Amino acid sequence: MVHFKVTDREDVSAAGSFVTLLLSLIAGLLVIGLIFLLCGVNPLFAFKKIFLGSFGSWYGIKESITKAIPLILIGGGLALAFKAKFWNIGAESQLLMGAIFGTWVGLNVDPTLPSMILVPLMFIAGFAGGALWGLIPAVLKLRFAINEVISTLMLNYICAEFLTLLIVGPWKSSKKFGFPYTDDLPESAILTLLPGSRIHTVTLVLAVIAVVVLTVVIYKTRFGYEVRVIGENPDAAKYAGIDFGRTTLLIMAISGGMAGLAGVGEVAGIHHYLSYPDSISSGYGFTAIIVAWLAKLNPVLVIFSGFFFAAILVGGDAIQISLGLPAATVDVFNGTMLFFLIMGDFFTKNKVRLASDKERA
Repeated sequence: MVHFKVTDREDVSAAGSFVTLLLSLIAGLLVIGLIFLLCGVNPLFAFKKIFLGSFGSWYGIKESITKAIPLILIGGGLALAFKAKFWNIGAESQLLMGAIFGTWVGLNVDPTLPSMILVPLMFIAGFAGGALWGLIPAVLKLRFAINEVISTLMLNYICAEFLTLLIVGPWKSSKKFGFPYTDDLPESAILTLLPGSRIHTVTLVLAVIAVVVLTVVIYKTRFGYEVRVIGENPDAAKYAGIDFGRTTLLIMAISGGMAGLAGVGEVAGIHHYLSYPDSISSGYGFTAIIVAWLAKLNPVLVIFSGFFFAAILVGGDAIQISLGLPAATVDVFNGTMLFFLIMGDFFTKNKVRLASDKERA
């Protein structure tokens, strides 16, 4: 039987890390091309359609920017959590909870308030909603040692069902017929769009500022140092006197809160009412996991990786229409890319070689 020996790499150069990332992307695209081929589609033609669907027109570019907004916000928050090796898989529900809290403020606070007051209140409420939902798995891990992958994943389903309960029950609009929705948000709660697009500029600016600030926090502040130490060696962090519990709670409050901001942006900027979970989010919470990994957990680089995967989402819609491929094609694309990015990250940090006879013994 063949045995392998895995050892840590002592020095990981920036150039080596970049080459590994590039090879991971190429390998992922080759496998995706093979999948297209098995589906009876010319891979080069499919990739061309994806590219043209995203960048071949002003409409595609504007739609890519629109979809990049929630990915940047959520990806930045996930980069922070993953930096501390807290595996937050629940950003989808944190987005939805932010949308719920923001919508409640928009519908129940005085609609005669000017936008400059009502909109910030909605974003504050959305951040609070996402943060509170993010704190639940943090408390479960700290108090009961419950694995955060399981708890954050399960909370996605709970929140989705809770949102559905609201829109078919107490929050259902009496003025609309057909599918259940809430009442429309008042005019003062609706975000201004870039003319001729669906780009809600307030959330876009907020997303860019948030990830830039978060990058400074991670690399230039004591809190950021604590986050990095916890991620690299939790035992050393405790020995150094770092408050593991407080830092973990703060990490998840920020990570969940940023997803909550994305939820407010989607409701106030795109939909203008609360509807089914799948309508509010196109799986942004899951796609943002790949966004964070592609950015090497650097929040400012999330701006670029977020736009890249937003373009894939837009291009994926294009090939569904033009090539007749199922909607799951985009999920397969994203899942394949995530697999190769994680594998690339593993080989960046570890050496793998055949074990000697002595080591096998």
